[in-house]
Amino acid sequence: MDESRKLTPLKRRNLRSFVRSILFALDGFYAALRHEPSFREDLIFVVVLTPLAIILPINAVSTAVMIASLFLIIIVELLNSAIEWTIDYISTAQHIMAKRAKDMASAAVFLSYVNCAAVWGIIIVANWHRIMKLEFLRWPPHFTP
Repeated sequence: MDESRKLTPLKRRNLRSFVRSILFALDGFYAALRHEPSFREDLIFVVVLTPLAIILPINAVSTAVMIASLFLIIIVELLNSAIEWTIDYISTAQHIMAKRAKDMASAAVFLSYVNCAAVWGIIIVANWHRIMKLEFLRWPPHFTP
């Protein structure tokens, strides 16, 4: 058997490496908050719409899908920012391939917004009769479908 086919040993995971991974993730989140205005705008969008998704008179699966479509925007924006920062780190010179990569990452963010609008539109239209009755403003809330 040649050397290239040998299995590499698995990385050992322990509590310390798990905590370090979480801290790295939080560092990335805070870096995006500090340095990316578009990320902050997307986060405001998510923070405003998440409570609306929760109080609308729709079933739990629809609520989860609506919230997931919001979080997808944040996830894609983080990846877009990482791509842009990496390209800028490598070189600030204008290059057609760098522009193409940045444009594709921006297109992914745009498509995540289109996805969110489609998901929200379909769910709201399907539940319009209950939304118009203002069922979500009644107290105590009625949790059965």
